[in-house]
Amino acid sequence: MLLDRIQRVYFLGIGGIGMSSLARFFRSRGIAVAGYDRTQTRLTLELESEGMNIHYQDNPDLIPFAIQKHPAEPETLIIYTPAIPREMAELNYFIDNGYLLHKRAEILGLITRSYDTLAVAGTHGKSTVTAMIAQILIESGAGCTAFLGAISKSINSNLVLSDQSAWAVVEADEFDRSFLRLDPMMACVTSMDPDHLDIYGDYETLVQGFTDFVNRVKPQSQLLIKHGLRLRPDPSQKHNVFTYSLNDADSDYYATNIVQVDLGYRFDMVTPKGKVDSILTSVPGITNVENAIAAAALTMIAGINVDGIRKGVRAFSGLERRFDVRFNKGGVVYIDDYAHHPNEINALINSIRLLFPGRKITGIFQPHLYSRTRDFATGFAESLGKLDELILLDLYPAREKPLPGVDSGMIFDLIDLKYKQLCTKENLIGSLELYKPEVLLTIGAGDIGQMCDQIIKYLDEHVA
Repeated sequence: MLLDRIQRVYFLGIGGIGMSSLARFFRSRGIAVAGYDRTQTRLTLELESEGMNIHYQDNPDLIPFAIQKHPAEPETLIIYTPAIPREMAELNYFIDNGYLLHKRAEILGLITRSYDTLAVAGTHGKSTVTAMIAQILIESGAGCTAFLGAISKSINSNLVLSDQSAWAVVEADEFDRSFLRLDPMMACVTSMDPDHLDIYGDYETLVQGFTDFVNRVKPQSQLLIKHGLRLRPDPSQKHNVFTYSLNDADSDYYATNIVQVDLGYRFDMVTPKGKVDSILTSVPGITNVENAIAAAALTMIAGINVDGIRKGVRAFSGLERRFDVRFNKGGVVYIDDYAHHPNEINALINSIRLLFPGRKITGIFQPHLYSRTRDFATGFAESLGKLDELILLDLYPAREKPLPGVDSGMIFDLIDLKYKQLCTKENLIGSLELYKPEVLLTIGAGDIGQMCDQIIKYLDEHVA
């Protein structure tokens, strides 16, 4: 495919966080961009304001005339997300009319092959580490083109562009084995928890997927892997493998002298070449110290100097929906987070306990996917049981069809908490009147993030 000859691109699922960064990339090159999404959101409205033609009905008649008139590649490119259901009318229009269709990961792989690509994989942590790496490259002057898996609050986008830099930074997504479309120069793996078992079937197959990913990294180049992960790259590739952790001295890169400063942390980083003093994060959560270690280590290995790393870590102001402090006054803190796996929820609550010792924590959790709820109901119950109070919302199905007997009640019945409540989204604000939150969390990967503004409005009106 000749990317330089593309004149128009159509996205099925343009409002997804990964799809929208690609859409922005093509639009920045003066290419006509259009697409469909199921729901109008703040992000799709931003894409429309940037000149993209978007509609919200699954109707082939709404596909722009230019796309229908010019079906051939490379002038016309059709990109779809694997989350699109097979019975979707527009998807079948393109199939029936002989269009070539491409998954997002395939196109991302084509684009980034012309760069020196740093890729970050992991079942959690990858979005934050990816964005931190991009911030470090920007602040150091090296620059980059970056495709982020969330909106960076310091960049105010999920896309970074540079005409001069040879670096690209990408989030390597394990869903649908998308990361096997990438050919990075260097890579980091942050975690490897059981997840997406609807795709992989079992944990051993997931581990093999991550192994296949790291073996796609350029031979004799560098890999950074979270200490303790059972990940063994192919020795014939002769990769230089480094490890990192929060504070495990058996790692190549780790933090010491960690001190809380306001909502962030100051720490020193031990490296194979000596200690880097006084790195300061501007984002809350002890997990973000570990994320900063990963980002600092990979960029240091890539040749970025210490001053650039310090500037980048401090300049990073977080991601939307990742330990995202949305309200902080009158003795009440409200944090929104994307956590949707038991281990992520554990890490979130543990970080909150360290940051706000002795404070009551009230969580609002929306389960995501029938298959994930079925597979990890016991784990969700154990992690959510660490809260003081819980409001459990209806399950968000996303791409999945219902499974018999699987719903939010499956988790609810297992939770050992005195104060717990099942609730619909429509009744959530009214239910908050039963609580006097001190630290309030919204947790989940579904559409719970769209409730944030309503919750902030409620807190503004009710917190003295």
